[in-house]
Amino acid sequence: MDATIRAPGHGGPTTGEPSSPPVPAQVPVQVGSHDFTGLPRRLAELHARLAVGAEVDVPDLGPSAPVPLGDVVVGAGFVPVGDPLPGGAIRAIRAHSLADTVAPAMRLLVCGLNPSPLAASTGVGFAHPANRFWSAALAAGVVTADRDPWHALDADGVGMTDLVKRTTRSASELTAGEYASGIARLERLVAWLVPTAVCFVGLAGWRAAVDPGARPGPQPGGIAGRPVYVMPSTSGANAHARPEELAGHLRAASELAAGALATGALATGALATGALATGALAP
Repeated sequence: MDATIRAPGHGGPTTGEPSSPPVPAQVPVQVGSHDFTGLPRRLAELHARLAVGAEVDVPDLGPSAPVPLGDVVVGAGFVPVGDPLPGGAIRAIRAHSLADTVAPAMRLLVCGLNPSPLAASTGVGFAHPANRFWSAALAAGVVTADRDPWHALDADGVGMTDLVKRTTRSASELTAGEYASGIARLERLVAWLVPTAVCFVGLAGWRAAVDPGARPGPQPGGIAGRPVYVMPSTSGANAHARPEELAGHLRAASELAAGALATGALATGALATGALATGALAP
C-alpha cells in the first residue's frame, strides 16, 4: 500500500518559515498493509523531505491498527485536514513541526513539551545551543551521540516525542485543549509502543497537563502502565537548574527504566512481539 504525496508545485511556504525543498508531486512512499510499527519512521523521513505546506494522503492500515492513524500522522509533524478520504485514508499537511523518533520497545521515551522554531527547522529536539538536554544526556550516559535523535533511537533505545506538536516560540501560547489532547495521544502512544519508562522534560508542562502539584522524580500512577519520571526543563531560560542536576535527573530516569526492566514490569504489547527498535523499522 502506498501513501500518495501531493507536493506544492514550486518553492516553499509564504510564511517565512524555513523549509526543505519540495519533492516532485505524486511520489509514492511504501507503507506495508500491516507495517504499522514502521509507519512513524517512514512518515518522519517523509516529513524531512517535504516543504512546509505539502500535502500527503496516508492510507488507512485496517481495523487491526493498534492506535488511531491520526495519532501517528500528528506525531510525524503533519496536520490532518478535512474529512477522512474514501477507505479511511487521511489527508494531511506537512507542518513546521518536529517528527517523533519512536519505535517499539524503547528503553526510554523522552517527551518534551512542544517544538521550538529551531527544533522544527533542524529536525532535532532541544536544538537551541543554550538548551542543556543533549549535554546532560551525554553526561548521564543516556545517549552516545550529540544532537542525533535517530542515533539515540537506534543505538541507545531512546525515543523522542512532544506533548503538543504545534511549534511555538513560548509555552505560554499553548492552550488547555492542546494539553488535554496531547496527554491523551501520549497515553495511546505509550500503550502501543510500550517503552520501558517515560521521561517528561519540563516540570511546568507536566503540571499544566497532568498534576498541578507534581514534583520532580517518579510520578504516581505513571502513564498507560509505564513508569514516568518528570524532570525540570533543560532550557537555558531555566538557569537555576545546574547542568549536573539535569544530568542527575536523566540518570535517575534511565535507572527507573533499568529497574522496571529488571523486575519484569513490562506490560504486554509491542515488546511481546520481540520487535527491537532497529529491526521493527527496517525498510
